[in-house]
Amino acid sequence: MWWPCEWEAYQPSSSVAGSSLPPLSRPQLAEARRVRAVELFQEGVSNAEIARAVGVCAESVRRWRRVWEQDGASGLRRRSATGRPPKLDQTQVEMVRAALEQGAQAHGFEADLWTLERVGAVVTRTTGVVLSRASVWRLLTGRLGWSLQRPERRAVERDESEIARWIAHEWPRIKKGP
Repeated sequence: MWWPCEWEAYQPSSSVAGSSLPPLSRPQLAEARRVRAVELFQEGVSNAEIARAVGVCAESVRRWRRVWEQDGASGLRRRSATGRPPKLDQTQVEMVRAALEQGAQAHGFEADLWTLERVGAVVTRTTGVVLSRASVWRLLTGRLGWSLQRPERRAVERDESEIARWIAHEWPRIKKGP
């Protein structure tokens, strides 16, 4: 559950400006606040003082204290993401990456252009796992780090030298004004 008062800026001493440590992510900052609160709970500091010290509202501190009293410090630790596990494990993702890097034509498609449907078909052929369009998109952007690339629309008959000649000789002749 999201508690708006927990998102106030709080920088633990390990991420102070000028430090060689990388900045903490939001979940890491939230956990650092809770860890600091546990230290202060153990020292007997009041909820209001803890709230001011870590930069959250007093209600968050009261909630943290209840969890701490019931489950201990481990109850306030960050938990791994919940939800359905991915359909493809890391080995399968690497198999898909290798297959996609061969190009679309290597898999029997006319043009060397990937679409979500084509990628989905290759995933099914390589791993036996059927993915929805949305899952294919998440695979490409999230797990493989690919981004959307649109081909330039250009006529096949386009003659760059003729275009350059026309711009140099014809355009100045028909152009009005300076």
